[in-house]
Amino acid sequence: MSAVSKDVSTSTHNLTIEKVEVIPVVMPLPRIFSGSNYYMSHRCTIVTRIYTKEGIIGECYNGDEYEGQAEVVDILEKKLADRIIGMNAFEVEKCWEATLAGTYDILGNRSAAIQAQACLDSAVWDAVGKALEIPLYRLWGGYKESLPVLAIAGYYEENKKLDDYAIEMQQLQEMGLGGCKFKIGGKSPKDDADRVRAASEGAGPDFKICVDANQGWELGQAVEFAKHVEDLDLMWFEEPCRWYDDRRNMAMVRSITGIPVTAGQSEYSRAGCRDLIMDNAIDYCNFDASWGGGPTEWRRVASLAKCFSVTMAHHEEPQVSAHLLASITNSGYMEVFHPDRDPLFYCLVKDRNPFDNGMYKVPVGPGWGLNLDESIIKKYRVN
Repeated sequence: MSAVSKDVSTSTHNLTIEKVEVIPVVMPLPRIFSGSNYYMSHRCTIVTRIYTKEGIIGECYNGDEYEGQAEVVDILEKKLADRIIGMNAFEVEKCWEATLAGTYDILGNRSAAIQAQACLDSAVWDAVGKALEIPLYRLWGGYKESLPVLAIAGYYEENKKLDDYAIEMQQLQEMGLGGCKFKIGGKSPKDDADRVRAASEGAGPDFKICVDANQGWELGQAVEFAKHVEDLDLMWFEEPCRWYDDRRNMAMVRSITGIPVTAGQSEYSRAGCRDLIMDNAIDYCNFDASWGGGPTEWRRVASLAKCFSVTMAHHEEPQVSAHLLASITNSGYMEVFHPDRDPLFYCLVKDRNPFDNGMYKVPVGPGWGLNLDESIIKKYRVN
């Protein structure tokens, strides 16, 4: 889609939002992908576009919530879009505050409202970057040109043997990836440790291994797992403990095991991430801009994390995380999926940069630098 009209003049500092378009997209996956207490059968997202009087079109795609997608779309179209019509996209904070009001209904689905807010915030920022003809990572700081990249993989699959995990890691290396965030928490600590060990031995010493329990274990189980893999030099242990006492228990996992702990994707706001940091629960914060109010809120969290020497990560969403992570000094790995798990990143994004020796070069086009394939949107959009 054309991004800029020849008649645009950014010297006026106006980007008047005239229309919002919301396009839900759902693509079936070739097989079921199971984590500790969940499974994924589809890859879904929401393409959001804002049209401005000056001819700039800001767009992005956000999210991976299959069951809740319809509610997010409904909130976008019926509660939030009208709040930014007539506003100046350059006034990003005002636009963000206007959409925050959609989260105030205590009887509504606040998570869905925050995801809807994130969609609009992402599109607004794209319009700003396009108007200024600059990629967002440079607008926000431009600290890195490329990022180390790891794959989210190692899912539970029926009849999968230990040797299969070693082969999977080798395939990820052949794709040009530098590491793997491996799924655990769905079996006993010993059984999952055996799976991780097989993967680590198959990958070799130069391939980073993280583990992600998705809040699958009690404290004692998380500690037991860590003892079984203490010689593997895991890069991080993500969401090791149940949600209902996670901050305290993650702090204990850090203290007892010495393995760096990652969390933040389950938080909706900077306040939630603040509490993780202040309770000494994490070494990495993987707050998700698409789940947590958009890049405006993510950048606030990144500044907070910097104050406490916490490294920023980002849960999935490479189409936005690349620019966010590359813009700051305290960032780590970018996360992607295998094409079977996230076909959208590989077919919706045209002219996608390749992975090269464990690295990913950040797109240099204006805004998010996304060139979306309209044929894919048309084929998989939800009518």
